[in-house]
Amino acid sequence: MADDSKPVYLRLRDIISASILDGDYRDGDMLPSVRAFAAQQGANPLTVAKAYQSFQDDGLITVKRGVGMFVADGAARKLRRTERAHFLEHVWPPVAAQMRRIGITLDDLPVEVEA
Repeated sequence: MADDSKPVYLRLRDIISASILDGDYRDGDMLPSVRAFAAQQGANPLTVAKAYQSFQDDGLITVKRGVGMFVADGAARKLRRTERAHFLEHVWPPVAAQMRRIGITLDDLPVEVEA
């Protein structure tokens, strides 16, 4: 579910992050051009450029002038570490509190097994 309170460039960044974490884009893979991604998402190219720039600033993508933008080596690992820290610090505490309030234990949660 999208967080409409977030600026558009951060929502676009979340989409790209998820694609990297899901393995749609791996280290060294070329990302869609700013114009292509903007068209795909119905966004302004300047907003997409801002999202891509934030990835570049964080060392998650590299730019080869005249060629394109590529997922940097170790980007998924770095994103996973950052997302994990955010989840444990900001997302999990209210979920755990709600679970305690309504009497749900970890044993009650469905376990999803990846193939």
